[in-house]
Amino acid sequence: MWIQRDVTLEPRRRGIHLVTREVLGVLPELETVQTGLLHVFLAHTSASLTLTENASPAVRTDLDAWLDAAAPEARIYEHDDEGPDDMPAHVKASLMGPSLTLPVRRGRPALGTWQGLCLCEHRDHGGPRRLTLTLHGE
Repeated sequence: MWIQRDVTLEPRRRGIHLVTREVLGVLPELETVQTGLLHVFLAHTSASLTLTENASPAVRTDLDAWLDAAAPEARIYEHDDEGPDDMPAHVKASLMGPSLTLPVRRGRPALGTWQGLCLCEHRDHGGPRRLTLTLHGE
């Protein structure tokens, strides 16, 4: 079976946001897959995806602070067409990446106990974010 579906996430403030339920909620077919893969692709260059701690919000806050230190807005960038958060957002998105591939086992992603899918919004006003979900399995 192959299924591909787009989902648009509502705009979020800058930060790292747990979106596991929201993303999986648009794929009811997932429950029928015993063994497979779910690929999640984010079609944007100023946001990213990561798989991280889903229990303590402090992990997401600390990760976001680390990214801010790694790509500070105070630095002078040649590319600043859309404001001071423009190029730092591209740097963060390049470091974190636009996609994840998750194993599927017995109708659900085979994630660790404390793992969750997160949207990393690197812009102050990033807008809606479009994901393409591709599910393959049997």
